Amino acid sequence: MQPTQTDTIVIYITVPNADEAQSLAQALVSEKLVACVNIVSGIQSVYSWQGEIQKDSELLLICKSRTERFEALQNRVQSLHSYDVPEIISIPITNGSEPYLNWVRENSTPQ
Repeated sequence: MQPTQTDTIVIYITVPNADEAQSLAQALVSEKLVACVNIVSGIQSVYSWQGEIQKDSELLLICKSRTERFEALQNRVQSLHSYDVPEIISIPITNGSEPYLNWVRENSTPQ
């Protein structure tokens, strides 16, 4: 069975601490940029920044939204995030439970 492209996405955003995770999640959900945010703690990130290898503890926000909301979401995250270059990436949802995807659509649509 071939995957079917939907109009829904998962967005990954990393943050440095729990306070920023809660603040971003609250803003994104209340502004209907996303339907839901899962906050995953305890991740370790290893990355190159300004010519140095960095190691940091971070939290990962896993957000569910609609493709057409990504640009507004990205702009909002960039305005609130403490990093100079925050991770904001989206992955298309190719298949999923239709009732859940409908819920995502309904809850990430501006009023």
